[in-house]
Amino acid sequence: MSKKKARWRKLDNAAKLYSAASNKKDTRVFRFYCELKEEVNPDVLQEALNQTIEIFPTFLMVLRKGLFWHYLEPCNLQPIVKEEYKEPCSRLYIKDKKTLLFEVTYYKKRINFEAFHVLTDGTGATEFLKELVKNYLYLIHKENGLEPVSLLPEDMTVQDQEADSFLKYYSKDQKRPKKRKLHAFQIRRKKKDGNHLHVHESVVSVQAVLNRSRELGVSMTIFLTALFMMAINEEMSKMQKKKPVVLMVPVNLRKFFPSLSMLNFFHWIEPGYNFTTQDQSFEAILKYTKEFFETELTKEKMSAHISELLALELHPILRLAPLELKNLCIQTGAKYSEKNTTAIFSNMSAVKMHASYVPYIERFGVYTNTPKFELCLCSFQDKLSFAFTSRYDTVNIERNFYRLLKEQGIASEKVKPEFPKTDEPSEQEMKVYKIYSFLCIAIVAAMLVAECNSHPRVRWTLFTAGGVVTMWITSSIGFFKRYNLLKNAMWQLFIGTIICFIWDALTGWHSWSVDLVLPIMSVSTLTAMFVIAKVRKSPVREYLIYEIMAAGYGLILPVTLLLCKVVKNPTVSMFGSLICFLFLVAVILFKGREFKEEMQKNLHV
Repeated sequence: MSKKKARWRKLDNAAKLYSAASNKKDTRVFRFYCELKEEVNPDVLQEALNQTIEIFPTFLMVLRKGLFWHYLEPCNLQPIVKEEYKEPCSRLYIKDKKTLLFEVTYYKKRINFEAFHVLTDGTGATEFLKELVKNYLYLIHKENGLEPVSLLPEDMTVQDQEADSFLKYYSKDQKRPKKRKLHAFQIRRKKKDGNHLHVHESVVSVQAVLNRSRELGVSMTIFLTALFMMAINEEMSKMQKKKPVVLMVPVNLRKFFPSLSMLNFFHWIEPGYNFTTQDQSFEAILKYTKEFFETELTKEKMSAHISELLALELHPILRLAPLELKNLCIQTGAKYSEKNTTAIFSNMSAVKMHASYVPYIERFGVYTNTPKFELCLCSFQDKLSFAFTSRYDTVNIERNFYRLLKEQGIASEKVKPEFPKTDEPSEQEMKVYKIYSFLCIAIVAAMLVAECNSHPRVRWTLFTAGGVVTMWITSSIGFFKRYNLLKNAMWQLFIGTIICFIWDALTGWHSWSVDLVLPIMSVSTLTAMFVIAKVRKSPVREYLIYEIMAAGYGLILPVTLLLCKVVKNPTVSMFGSLICFLFLVAVILFKGREFKEEMQKNLHV
């Protein structure tokens, strides 16, 4: 395989949705894991990971924000293997924090690979984990005669890995489907122990499921989809049955369109069944599901869906909408679209390893963190691993599903996932901030009460209240932007000067805010950014955009105020503007290539 460093890249269509819709609880993180027949050696696993990441350089990315879209950029961060230490599928992407979008952990005999869906999809994650497990087992057992093997095409390049297959197969002439979606039954019964992710796993025989599916004349996925809908229906009340049970079933588009991409390249179909108006027999449900799959799973339909997905993204007007506005619209759309499905059923298919490595592996498994009740499955050899994940009380649905399997002659064996005892993520910082905010509110309220009762000649109570509000605003910016010091400095400059303008106006407008504060803060912020970048040894691409913003702010605003004759004493403003101007000139002369690249990243539409 050609070894080439990955370059910055735009997000694929699915990644743009995930980057906007994810949050602390809806993390859009999924886990693929491999259960070995021996305890994991962390030092060897780290060496195996180092080898694996050389083959998949497209995974060494951080998510950054542009004016119109997020984008992925290569970084010098190196993944470090850790013993499992937090809830499965916890958040990997934290806004403004420079972190990798995947993580490798271990616990006893299990190797976990977790990824933020912006980075890759199930196919990409499977290939990464397979390569990681292969490298690990070879390093551990090469002295026992285990031979190195290749799992990936020899001619695969980095360009193949980072190709956006959505764009490759998009056609604006393709007719897009127009189908009105009905609101589906929603599972809403919360767990008593809080909003934690619950994982329940079982294992069945692949051959048993295949044999029964073939007897019925359907595929394994169709057979299990029908059973899943029936299991949900059994827990619905008569009133709830007025709405259909609708499943979201992801489809790997690589089965229809050739692609070696490690990016997201999937769509989904939504089989639904109304158990009030349609025949409730297993035979009728299976027949309907089979016909639905045969109708929807065609190359023409998938091509139409690709066109539907990209048509909105590529709209010339919508592309120019600011990122924050896009994010708000995507989040609203995601919440609305959740009403169209009841649950998710994701079949990741069979995981295949070279025959010489099979004796060392117990099984593979997969599950994910979504706002919906989800059933994920994958197989290895004759072990089909089921994993139900949810933040709702869904134990009865799982029980119904396995009972229905048993009625079809398929026995299941429960597997209790082994997780280490982990502490809850620390909330101490947020508690301190809330206490601090409460004290600030109390002081401001006390000052206002004092003002109403005492009416002092010097309005010291109002000045005190204003000072506390100012302190709270600036410290809050520092708290919430603490992961990115350069962005923090830019926000402090922007908000700080506005607060000074307000104070100047409220105290009779003596022009000190524009004569002194604005130019001094601009130059000071520019200097602080430069020092921070040098101390942290940050690459040029990470600090250049913030310094350009600070210099532009320190040049354009003072010059505008000078021309409008708002500034009474122009000396400091002129010198401040001159420094910012010279900085921008220096950037163009000495960092022109980096400047052009940063503008291209941040302004791409």
